[in-house]
Amino acid sequence: MSKQKYPTEPLQCWAKAKELREKYYLDYRDAHLKGGLRWAGGAWTFDAVPRGLGDDVYPLTSEPYGATIAHNKELALECMEATEKAGYARDLCSYMRIYWGSILLDKYPFGGGYPKPDFIWQDHICCSHAKWYQVVKDLEPAIPMYEIDVAVGPYHEINEAKIQYVADQILDGIEWMEKVTGRKYDDEKLIAAVKDECRSTSTWAEICSLNKAVPAPLDEKSMYSLYVFGTLHKAARWVADFYEEVRDEVKDRVARGIAAVGNEQCRLISDTQPPWAFLKVFRYLERYGAVSVGSLYTFGLEGIWEEKPDGSWGPRTTPMEKGIEIKTREQAVRINVEWNLSKPEWQHFYHPKFKTGMMKRIFDEWKLNGVLLHYNRGCEGLSVGIAENRLGLIEAGCPVMTFEGNMGDEREFDEVATFARIDAFMESLGFKKQY
Repeated sequence: MSKQKYPTEPLQCWAKAKELREKYYLDYRDAHLKGGLRWAGGAWTFDAVPRGLGDDVYPLTSEPYGATIAHNKELALECMEATEKAGYARDLCSYMRIYWGSILLDKYPFGGGYPKPDFIWQDHICCSHAKWYQVVKDLEPAIPMYEIDVAVGPYHEINEAKIQYVADQILDGIEWMEKVTGRKYDDEKLIAAVKDECRSTSTWAEICSLNKAVPAPLDEKSMYSLYVFGTLHKAARWVADFYEEVRDEVKDRVARGIAAVGNEQCRLISDTQPPWAFLKVFRYLERYGAVSVGSLYTFGLEGIWEEKPDGSWGPRTTPMEKGIEIKTREQAVRINVEWNLSKPEWQHFYHPKFKTGMMKRIFDEWKLNGVLLHYNRGCEGLSVGIAENRLGLIEAGCPVMTFEGNMGDEREFDEVATFARIDAFMESLGFKKQY
């Protein structure tokens, strides 16, 4: 048996997190019963913008929806087989195939058939994004669709013209929303939503930065149930408020030395989406006293960061903290665009060196012993350049273990082989199983 080095206790926010997540999906499903609107788009879309249509407008973001189904191996397989039967290739994004299958089967995991959105509001940076909803539009005819091109280059090359290019698309999109919904747009609701998005994404980064503590107050497997709110509706006030509750609890855990893994002796990090049907991988690591303190994915998918005066990575200072008063639609949109263009996970679409650099920073600042890289065949966007990341991290002195799999398609994950790779990797680091 392992000897526990640190005290542990359950997260007090856990029950509330489960309730909020279920409410999100039920609110979307039941929106029409209450006279509200439904819209569909990705986790990275500018979800603050539809908030200007009213408080009864509910989103269904595609990637977390696919991940939710992926955790249910049987339903996920049923959805993907329906998509493959319809003629779509198996090597496409697995979230996308699951999403399409949900429509083809007319199955919604929270009860009833697939709840058809009133409009599609999506941006495009990943190779799948725009095509994803083009197919949804084809599968469900007559859904109005608006796409925004955000591929304007890495953040360090952003200038006023690039910001305005994206902002102009959104401003045109607001007029489009008014036409397709018949509703008058409220700029004050947009401004409030932009503030809430800045608050939620900065607070999530703060929560992740607290995991620099030893012992780590959170483990990656638990963080998956918390980071998801930023992917569901980062511009919602209830998300920003909940993240502040989580932050306060995690701060308290750090102050009291509460550990996520009581026998922590080895600290790791991963990079992209995990194989959702096999999260037991993280429990297996605990046999070695190893805790994954997060991932570039959990930290940077929705967390917004900046380099602090001491050179460390920390939560980005919000416009409100800088004393900026947002007064107009145009100002709100430009702030929202610039804020999103700094998103860490957008950077490595342009070159593998950006991901390698961010992971090396995390390796140093979070006091890691090693890095796990998931050669994830289910996500072309976040896995692009991953072999170069491996070489770059090794050259930088970071021990790296790779494993193959698929975030949503359990047919492409070899559990026995992955556990064997973990055994070899942990032995190479000098750690033995504690139980």
